[in-house]
Amino acid sequence: MKRIFASLLAFGLVAGPIMAEPAFAQRRSEQGEARREMSAGNILQLREIEARVLPSMRGAEYLGPAYDSAAMAYRLKFIKDGRVMYVDVDARTGKVLRRSR
Repeated sequence: MKRIFASLLAFGLVAGPIMAEPAFAQRRSEQGEARREMSAGNILQLREIEARVLPSMRGAEYLGPAYDSAAMAYRLKFIKDGRVMYVDVDARTGKVLRRSR
């Protein structure tokens, strides 16, 4: 039975237990949208937003950004003392919209 399942899995006839492709494709799409908006001058560069926010997050490790094209906002992710924190930033103005603690 295991051999049959492995063969079907290898030929793409059965979905594996973890399908990361949709999430990966969504992230790539968000990155592309952010690039287009930045090129058009509609949003600030991520580096500029990070330069504004990172100094206020002393002691926290920066894990990276995510872009929400519908909200035109970045969500910067941090971890400190085992707790994950998010800082949502308006990509057009660089204004901090909210911080989770």
